[in-house]
Amino acid sequence: MSNDTFFDEMWLEEGGVRDPYRRFATWFDDENPKDLRAKQREAEDLFRLAGITFNVYGRSAAEERLIPFDIIPRIISNAEWQRLSRGIEQRVRAINAFLYDIYHRQEIVKAGRIPEGMLARNDAFLPQMINVTPPGGIYTHIVGIDLVRTGPGQFYVLEDNARTPSGVSYMLENRETMLQMFPELFVRNRVQPVQNYPTDLRRSLAACAPAGASGRPTVAVLTPGIYNSAYYEHAFLADQMGVELVEGSDLRVVDGRVAMRTTRGYKPIDVLYRRVDDDFLDPLNFNPESQLGPPGIMDVYRAGGITIANAPGTGIADDKAIYSYMPEIVEFYTGERPLLENVPTWRCSDPDSLAYVLDNLSDLVVKEVHGSGGYGMLIGPTATKRDIAAFRRKLRARPGHYIAQPTLALSTVPIFSRAGLAPRHVDLRPFVLCCPEGIHITPGGLTRVALKKGSLVVNSSQGGGTKDTWVLED
Repeated sequence: MSNDTFFDEMWLEEGGVRDPYRRFATWFDDENPKDLRAKQREAEDLFRLAGITFNVYGRSAAEERLIPFDIIPRIISNAEWQRLSRGIEQRVRAINAFLYDIYHRQEIVKAGRIPEGMLARNDAFLPQMINVTPPGGIYTHIVGIDLVRTGPGQFYVLEDNARTPSGVSYMLENRETMLQMFPELFVRNRVQPVQNYPTDLRRSLAACAPAGASGRPTVAVLTPGIYNSAYYEHAFLADQMGVELVEGSDLRVVDGRVAMRTTRGYKPIDVLYRRVDDDFLDPLNFNPESQLGPPGIMDVYRAGGITIANAPGTGIADDKAIYSYMPEIVEFYTGERPLLENVPTWRCSDPDSLAYVLDNLSDLVVKEVHGSGGYGMLIGPTATKRDIAAFRRKLRARPGHYIAQPTLALSTVPIFSRAGLAPRHVDLRPFVLCCPEGIHITPGGLTRVALKKGSLVVNSSQGGGTKDTWVLED
């Protein structure tokens, strides 16, 4: 497919520049390409010095990769952002209401809007959370909503990340790098700030402390350790919030509280921002082989002695089979039509849908229901005949493990290449903070970009990069 079949966020079809990019385009035209190439190298050096890396699963820890960063910002108008924000907030409120309902009365199942099997046979549904209400009624303290754009006013939700959404550290480092290298750009363009995110996160988490917490709540970040692909982010956020970064071995249950080891003994924790999956959170309640979480933390949690962010069991909300029901979920809990559309989705567990998908594999994107990071998926239009044949066998063997979607014409934004500005496909992950005081959406988020020409895969684990995302003040 040629690039003229895609909506370009900077360039008009007749050759002019769209309004959000006008000031930037004027600046760019006055710049020396040689100087900009030097700035691109400088950005890479800054990322390297800061240790902004990630590890691809299946590779050794010694093969950490630098996150590719592109110096051309993605720019969103204030009016566009306001529309997106309303849709994001509506969706996040619905997700939180859905999680409360499915772990309590399951009214949405009784109403026939979601099949009972979607819960009963779903590995992400935790029976241990039945009739448990998190402090403040908040399940999804931090949410990342993946959006793609196909036209001037047309955004789709590609995925909901309600478990342990990652990438916010790259959003912050991208902005810091741009501010350092191009301060004059921020004078010309009134860009809404994102740098307050760590303070907002700390405040939002503290507002979710259990009822018994006294004084300033003690917050900590739980990491699986240095070999986790997102360890850099865990350490970064703990440092930026001014809280402790802990591993499972640093924690134990003391007098009915979860406490962390310090030089002065064990100190109780009120709020634990965990970056450990449910199955590894508590060896007494989940995987008995796990050493990543403290034994007994779920018992303390159920007794109201600690807040775990995000709440255990939230993973079912970012299950891709549940995603296909999100329009019904939004309408059921808000009484409103969804402001943000889903991508049309075929559930391969349905025989008719499976038949259609098998007949049209070369035109579809097929994803694992519990997959993430771009792993385990098929992009039909770019797949080989061998890949399609192999996926056809997988689908027939385990249809319930997959969903399929059309190949969307993702919008493009420019990257800085040897030949100047070149269009590449992007998505956007805004970050949402939820607490009893309200919902806060950081203006912008993480733009991931497919650096390879023609590629639709933006995941860093699959060769994608990132760029700074600007939301204009006016």
